[in-house]
Amino acid sequence: MTSPTVVWLRDDLRVDDNPALAAAAARGGAIVVLYLLDEASPESRPLGGASRWWLHGSLGALADAVAERGGRLTLRRGAAETVVPRLVGEAGAGAVYWNRRYGASREVDARLKQRLRDDDVEVRSFAANLLHEPWTVQTEQGAPYRVFTPFWRAAQERPVRALAPAPDSMHAVEVESDDLAEWTLLPTAPDWAGGLRETWTPGEAAARDSLDDFVADTLGDYHERDRPELTVTSRLSPRLRFGEVSPVQVWHRLNGELDDAGRRNAGKFLSELGWREFNTSILFSTPDLATRNYRSSFDAFEWADPDPAELDAWRHGRTGIPLVDAGMRELWHTGYMHNRVRMVTASFLVKNLLTDWRVGEQWFWDTLVDSDEANNAANWQWVAGSGADAAPFFRVFNPELQRTKFDPHGRYVRRWVPEYGTPEYPEPIVDLGETRRRALAAYERMRRTSPA
Repeated sequence: MTSPTVVWLRDDLRVDDNPALAAAAARGGAIVVLYLLDEASPESRPLGGASRWWLHGSLGALADAVAERGGRLTLRRGAAETVVPRLVGEAGAGAVYWNRRYGASREVDARLKQRLRDDDVEVRSFAANLLHEPWTVQTEQGAPYRVFTPFWRAAQERPVRALAPAPDSMHAVEVESDDLAEWTLLPTAPDWAGGLRETWTPGEAAARDSLDDFVADTLGDYHERDRPELTVTSRLSPRLRFGEVSPVQVWHRLNGELDDAGRRNAGKFLSELGWREFNTSILFSTPDLATRNYRSSFDAFEWADPDPAELDAWRHGRTGIPLVDAGMRELWHTGYMHNRVRMVTASFLVKNLLTDWRVGEQWFWDTLVDSDEANNAANWQWVAGSGADAAPFFRVFNPELQRTKFDPHGRYVRRWVPEYGTPEYPEPIVDLGETRRRALAAYERMRRTSPA
């Protein structure tokens, strides 16, 4: 009789197109579907508050989906190198399968794989959460790409894998499981997640509905995506971040039953998936991307000491700069922010307030429901000028020009800043022109000190 298989899920909280789960079903025998909340391994970055809220909902939905097939989701907490071998022993498992990850946590996977194999446990890992794994898209010299356009051109020349079948049924193993409620992933004192509950329904079924709605109702207007008052973006980013839907599922869907106009918009949307791939390739080569400048020349940059009042105003949308305030309030209420507004709010913090990009990266990590470890760090470094294929530091977004161009009727600002234009709205905390000149002067000093 085939021994049980432990399938360790991480950022792949789905049953459909889950290669590790499909392989376990093909192996035969019982399956222990494991989610491990690992905040103990040194390479693991604890989730932010908004991500913890999303994880709770996504795990609840996953437990239901697994149970519908006769299985059971097992929840454990602790360091993977301790918890997984212990569970293998409890279940009498002969194999452990997982889908690969590409940041610092892959070192945990490597150590665990060796330990399990030393104990004669079969270990297999699979490609599941990217269109193309980082080492498959490299320059002719075998190095990672540093510029997006040639990276994406090379990636598009490669075939995308077929979808993995979902198991029709599973046989569970009776092992102990934590109670999800006892993980206290949801905020209680205070409960600040009301806006998140109004905005989102986590889980694979909701992700599937979101993809269907995007293709049927939104993709045709995707060319208007830079206007934040319009709902013409996919809003799939938290679904992709938690793996409720895979980029491979999205790719196959968008290359399916579309007319010519749909395919044109699909191509642009898929290039946004390409940025996710590119950022992950950068993370793969630079696992400490959230804490270290990708371009070492920026180590010499003279950031200002953060002003607590200015930082608090930025975080809570009280800067007196309407588009910045609208974006930060949208973030606080929904755990999400329109991508163009993310660039504007980040540029304001980094360049107008001259605050180290890592401060903003941490705030977004804590407040975004889609705070992906590759995208979040890479995008902040893009704005700061320190990243791969980054915007030059001297490109300072003017939030007033951005507002008149992309929110010309003021609908987005009025939605999130209803007091705008009244005496209750604060004066700007800084002068945009003066702080722009200050930022450019700081950049010139860095450039003279570290011209590389």
